[in-house]
Amino acid sequence: MPAMTPAVSTETSLQGNAAMSLAAAPAVVRDGLNAPLIISSERCKGCSLCVTACPPGVLALDLAVVNGLGHHPVHLVDAAHCTSCAFCARVCPDAVFTVLARARGTDR
Repeated sequence: MPAMTPAVSTETSLQGNAAMSLAAAPAVVRDGLNAPLIISSERCKGCSLCVTACPPGVLALDLAVVNGLGHHPVHLVDAAHCTSCAFCARVCPDAVFTVLARARGTDR
């Protein structure tokens, strides 16, 4: 019996895989232009450790959204009151936070 050959060429298959990896790239959410946090919501597993650790209480799970992992991701509820303390980033087991420093001369 002759060997079966794939119906799709290697080149086409590689292009398909590249397209799939681009489609599966994690979503990055930045609530507002001056938000102090960038949140990779697609990596969040909704453990809420960050919500508990946040001193000003500006993080919450977004119960209206389900990410690709099947969890409610965290979101920034009040960017103006975030102090950029980075407690959220320190306790997050999935490293979904990028904490940005506030501009010099701003209150918070």
